[in-house]
Amino acid sequence: MITATNVSIQFGKRVLFDEVNIKFHGERCYGMIGANGAGKSTFLKVLSGEIEPNTGQVSLEPRKRMAVLSQDHFKYDDVSVLNTVIMGYQKLWDLIKEKEAIYAKPDFSEEDGLIAADLEIEFEEMNGWNAESDASNMLCGLGIPPEDHYKLMKDLEGSKKVRALLAQALFGNPDVLILDEPTNHLDLRTIEWLEDFLLSFKNTVIVVSHDRHFLDTVCTNIADIDFKKIKLFTGNYSFWYESSQLALRQRSAANKKAEDKRKELQEFISRFSANASKSKQATSRKKLLEKINLDEIQVSSRKYPAIIFDQEREAGDQILEIENLSAHTDDGDILFEKLNLKVNKGDKIAILADNKLALEALYNILDGKSKPSTGSFSYGQTITQAYLPNDNAKYFETDDNLMDWLRQFSEIKDEVYVRGFLGKMLFSGEETFKSAKVLSGGEKVRCMLSRLMLAKANLIMFNEPTSHLDLESIQALNNAMKDYKGTMLFSSHDHTITQSVANRIVEINPGEHHDKLMEYDEFIAFKRSLE
Repeated sequence: MITATNVSIQFGKRVLFDEVNIKFHGERCYGMIGANGAGKSTFLKVLSGEIEPNTGQVSLEPRKRMAVLSQDHFKYDDVSVLNTVIMGYQKLWDLIKEKEAIYAKPDFSEEDGLIAADLEIEFEEMNGWNAESDASNMLCGLGIPPEDHYKLMKDLEGSKKVRALLAQALFGNPDVLILDEPTNHLDLRTIEWLEDFLLSFKNTVIVVSHDRHFLDTVCTNIADIDFKKIKLFTGNYSFWYESSQLALRQRSAANKKAEDKRKELQEFISRFSANASKSKQATSRKKLLEKINLDEIQVSSRKYPAIIFDQEREAGDQILEIENLSAHTDDGDILFEKLNLKVNKGDKIAILADNKLALEALYNILDGKSKPSTGSFSYGQTITQAYLPNDNAKYFETDDNLMDWLRQFSEIKDEVYVRGFLGKMLFSGEETFKSAKVLSGGEKVRCMLSRLMLAKANLIMFNEPTSHLDLESIQALNNAMKDYKGTMLFSSHDHTITQSVANRIVEINPGEHHDKLMEYDEFIAFKRSLE
């Protein structure tokens, strides 16, 4: 159990938390959510002791051990990968070093022998003899092969280093596990391994993640940062989101009778409880939805962008045809080859590739920014296409304010009209005169989404559109992609978006093309059947 008592955190005049009282305990996984800047990562640092609160205190139950996913990717550069993992269990690591120091003494005495014997007993009680094999198995589960285990951390490429640090946090069965964005740089198979690990983990987990599918799979509770407080809700992220939206609708319906509201809430809870029983969460510790107090469901202060993709004109039947298309790197390596694809009206196609450069190459070709190595493509005469790239830096190399920046993409130059599109993406008042050069990553993506809405295209392409976005913007984008009436090509590492939007999956790895009329989860099962 870990408890925060009257915790307040303030930076200058800005108050992040005001006398927060919260307890994390038991066989539960808490997903911590909040708007960008609400203080999610800061609160994790307070819980781990990295940051001292201005007032209040954090206490960990006596004789319990906490493990934290390290954000310092260079701290262990001169340590082997295997030892880095074992160092996650600091008490065991200290014991190993103490044993080594005693056995290495040139004048090993009888007294040293007695001390060593006691250390050996303690070592065995801590399952020390299995430490290397357990660490190795964990590394393999996270996608780091045995030949990398004895390398130095500095010799691992970036994504593997992140995985090794994740293995370090998971190692040794900690009583409290704190994870900040643990799915970053993980592929689908490794995320599934982590989900299964956490589902069977018998202690307390506190996690921050922008991956809604991950939060839905592993979380039993949501810790929502709102109004400078943290309130606990039973259920996963989707349950929290849907219930908060239901509460908002009910508050708007002022004439709705209290009993009708209560009945609607009860039906909503029953529906989610039934769904949960059919999912990976259906273990004894995941059935907490049945015990929900209706008073838990409250309106959130969260603001969601108003993302709406309209079409200026409806497309005809001819959308896009790709024939024998290939692309290579500058060094001549194949990104994809001999791609043939006919895009039909209303298709929402998720484009998959192991190499993100292949995706970028395909979209740049279709957007006219680069030439293919071989092949051709053609759009139908009625098609107007718009593209949201993953790398948007070149669009913001200007001193223009946001009004002037967005106006250049609009046929209608009227300030009220342009300001309306910025307002939909939560830019208001003086913010609209902020320089485009100083925007954060998330703000740039929201501006690009405003540009996309202005285009009113009937064929939209997205390459990793959720990068840098907060959960609220991701949810709004997801809803907009589902509601869009036109045709869409997109690539996203967001499992929920791909599953809920795509009706067709196209994979373009070198030497391997797949084109399937199915949902994403069906495609994953299909790929598993080929292994």
